[in-house]
Amino acid sequence: MAQHNDLGQKGEELAFLHLVQKGYKILERNWRYDHAEIDIIARIKNVLVIVEVKTRSAAIYEEPRETISDRKIRFLVNAAEAYIEEKNIDFETRFDVVAIKWFGENKYELNHIEDAFTPLVN
Repeated sequence: MAQHNDLGQKGEELAFLHLVQKGYKILERNWRYDHAEIDIIARIKNVLVIVEVKTRSAAIYEEPRETISDRKIRFLVNAAEAYIEEKNIDFETRFDVVAIKWFGENKYELNHIEDAFTPLVN
């Protein structure tokens, strides 16, 4: 497996554990729709939370959350809409980012950004 895939899996596991510890109920992990994947779908109280996990090596200059393009946001929104329709969910929905900067040997910085972006209007 490529090193970046391994780092991504470590980041997703850290994000999962973080959300569970904060009281989120995890509904799905790596849920796929069309060409999009939602890393984590969770619920906290009556809010459906679509979570994008971004993990980067500390050696990379840009912040992990800065790597989410408008195209990625559109894919996430479309996938979220499909999930909501499929599961017949009637909750407020928000989009969070869990950004992890990996320093190596189990050293990392985790930043959970609630309501990180508003879906774009086409």
